[in-house]
Amino acid sequence: MLAPVILAASRSDKMRRFVSAAPGTKQVVERFIPGETVDQVVPVVEDAVAKGLEVTLDVVGEDITTPEQAAAARDAYLDLIAHLKDLGLGTKAEMSVKLSMFGQALEGGHELALANVRPVVEAAAAIGTTVTLDAEDHTTLDSMFAIHDELRKDFPQTGCVIQAYLFRTEDDARRLAANGSRVRIVKGAYKEPAEVAYQDKAEIDKAYVRITRILMEGSGYPMIGSHDPRLIAISQELARRAGRKLDEYEFQMLYGIRSEEHVRLAAEGHRMRVYTAYGTDWYGYFMRRLAEKPANLLFFARSTLTKN
Repeated sequence: MLAPVILAASRSDKMRRFVSAAPGTKQVVERFIPGETVDQVVPVVEDAVAKGLEVTLDVVGEDITTPEQAAAARDAYLDLIAHLKDLGLGTKAEMSVKLSMFGQALEGGHELALANVRPVVEAAAAIGTTVTLDAEDHTTLDSMFAIHDELRKDFPQTGCVIQAYLFRTEDDARRLAANGSRVRIVKGAYKEPAEVAYQDKAEIDKAYVRITRILMEGSGYPMIGSHDPRLIAISQELARRAGRKLDEYEFQMLYGIRSEEHVRLAAEGHRMRVYTAYGTDWYGYFMRRLAEKPANLLFFARSTLTKN
């Protein structure tokens, strides 16, 4: 019941100031975001790979209000790619991008976002890795999918994200599965109205299973974004029924959540990718992590109250 309230707070400047100033915030933020700079996150990447894991890296930030900020976001990813080149990890370290960071919501935003994300995708391909386009709220999705289609003409390995709680997603999954896309399926972490999205957790879980089946039975590459043990087990069974080998799909989980499960799945031979965010504009990302799981909110409250 608290999730809608927290998601609403993620868009509040007043709440941003309050949370940022809270004594325990830094301790909790570091649980989900291991650093603010690329130099701080590189050791995290190296440690993950040494454990048999893979990573997808997200430079956090969504509140872009000028073309100059969008260009700066592009440049931050190009700097990240330059660092990854030196590591030589290939697809073990890919990137996730939010098109809102590249100016999607500005005037002429579709064209601006495409122009800014294309050099990032090109640079990623040049070092042997790729980019996944993150899904945001439902009003942005037609633009995101159109950009995804355009990028795949030259870079077919470019991935995208679909969200199980949206009514439209089963149709999106069928199209993407048929054309061989890399697709991450998640439950969804934005506050969406009942006209476009399931509101009941059980209905969202059922939709997640239906969509995962579509992806597993298709010709693309499914990426299972979930921490739910039941959905992970169901996904494994759907992969088995579809005749998929362990390297023909992967699991993805967030940095700082169920870390022991990351290692366990990798030890079983699964591709296990850790979604690792970093940067200074962490507020929106952090609040969605709180909304996803009540235990995260309790941990934050306890840290705030007990911090000296």
